[in-house]
Amino acid sequence: MVSFNEVAGNALLFFLVFGMSATVDVRTLVAQLKNARAILMGVFLQFAILPLCGFLVVKFFELERSVGISLLVVTSSPGGSYSNWWCSMFNADLALSVTMTAISTLLSVVLMPLNLLVYCKYAYEADVVQSLDFNSLFIALAVVISAIGLGLLASAKVHSYRFNILANKMGSYAGVSLVAYSALMSNTGGETQIWEHSWQFYVGVMLPCLLGLLVSNILTTFLSLKKPERVTLSVECCYQNVGIATSVALTMFKGNELSQAMAVPLYYGLVEALILGLYCIIAWKAGWTKAPKNVSFWTMVATSYEVLLLEHTNLKAVEVSLPKHNQDVNEKVNTSGDTIYVKYNVEEDDEDDYQMVSCMCITLPSHPKEASGCALPDVPESEYRGSCGAFTECLSPASTARTECLSPTSALEQ
Repeated sequence: MVSFNEVAGNALLFFLVFGMSATVDVRTLVAQLKNARAILMGVFLQFAILPLCGFLVVKFFELERSVGISLLVVTSSPGGSYSNWWCSMFNADLALSVTMTAISTLLSVVLMPLNLLVYCKYAYEADVVQSLDFNSLFIALAVVISAIGLGLLASAKVHSYRFNILANKMGSYAGVSLVAYSALMSNTGGETQIWEHSWQFYVGVMLPCLLGLLVSNILTTFLSLKKPERVTLSVECCYQNVGIATSVALTMFKGNELSQAMAVPLYYGLVEALILGLYCIIAWKAGWTKAPKNVSFWTMVATSYEVLLLEHTNLKAVEVSLPKHNQDVNEKVNTSGDTIYVKYNVEEDDEDDYQMVSCMCITLPSHPKEASGCALPDVPESEYRGSCGAFTECLSPASTARTECLSPTSALEQ
């Protein structure tokens, strides 16, 4: 029979994932689905690097069987949906985070048992797969996938930046509630003595998170991913669903071994929250997130720059440089009226020493979204300069070409 705790936890999980998914613009998510490098790297970090880090730590420190198996379960589990909350709160790439949550949840049905089968057999000759609660795993899968699907559908149908902002706030409140609820449930075990372990326990449980964070930043930087994408994949790599390890511990162990095994997910949960919290703050101050580093901490965590920057980009006037002779401009509008192609055929002028750009493309929405009604707080021009999609090159100082500022509407009229 399903308990009240399971229903309450899954309900909060649904509203968390729904809120974060409904924050994302569908076009942005579609663009991330085409971002094969980022997605493949995220899967590699989640299901190859972190489980390997856990296994190496278990072998190096020769952790006790109950502790080692619990740690392997933690590092082999799919990323928790809390990762969406962290990426939203610290303004990493939320669209990529939602995409990775859906993909990693689906792949975990196969890759998590496979990792546990290999690493637990090699480390302890233990069969952990039979102790997995596949019912809970499939329930979590259904909750996450349905929440993502309904959230994206709501975002597309409502088509409003205001709705995106409200959905983000709802998801944030659900995330805070889920954190508090999980902390409350973690302390109901009674006999889990988290502060009575050897130094090998504390260092060993903490190291996979630190190693995963280090490797993920190195690899994502090597691939030259966008900085908010690097932060997102680092969070997705290290933030784990510790509830699965708790379930396995309750099934496999008894007595003192159960107490030791239960301490692993509890301690890892504390460690990942502390380490990733500090990492996200450092990333924000280093300019790796979508939030400007010059705003206050409370403004940063309370503002969804994922939505406001997209809205600002769509409304911001597009600055273009035009040649002085109209006959040098060849403009074409497609049948839907959504895209303008402007081609400049400019020869070098005897009187004016300049050369002009060859082409430019502006994408315009057929049905503009409802405005959020929120101002973009203190964003320096450098944060969004050039993000509107126009491609221009500078004229030489001697240029006499005229410069105009066209809004999307006036661009169509041109």
